[in-house]
Amino acid sequence: MKKTLSILLLSTLPVLALAAGSHGAGHEMKDGTMMQGHDMSSMNKADLSMGQPGDAAKVTRTIELVMDDTMRFTPGEFNVKPGETVRFFMKNNGKIPHEMVIGSVAELKEHAAMMQKMPGIKHAEPNMITINPGQKGGLVWQFPQAGTVDFACLIPGHMEAGMVGKIKVG
Repeated sequence: MKKTLSILLLSTLPVLALAAGSHGAGHEMKDGTMMQGHDMSSMNKADLSMGQPGDAAKVTRTIELVMDDTMRFTPGEFNVKPGETVRFFMKNNGKIPHEMVIGSVAELKEHAAMMQKMPGIKHAEPNMITINPGQKGGLVWQFPQAGTVDFACLIPGHMEAGMVGKIKVG
């Protein structure tokens, strides 16, 4: 009986491994474990209207952003050219963590709702960076086509308090 049970268990392992899927990035929970199989919807898919991770060797300029506890980005709006690769250099002047997440308004709202349900999640996506109080950080992003790209802080309550911005590509 034990031998048959062992064989059955071993034969199901490949199926379980396939069912788990893979996720190139994700979210780290408060306890340090990673959420597996989490679908970031269109934030994970190639949507060139929102841009894509950039090559640091191709950065054409650096845009400095300040985050603070007034729930604002400074500047909150700026312009880039189609095809431009930008380094965002962020400084958190506040006393609480803030983040910059690049996406469409719909994606940002969807992700903010998820963050409300699961506070304490740490991001591990190329379009997101979290900056702790008094710290600095950077993100390199490439904007291949004209349009408007949104960004926000998705820490619960921050986007709702007005911590949002726009990038005009044109």
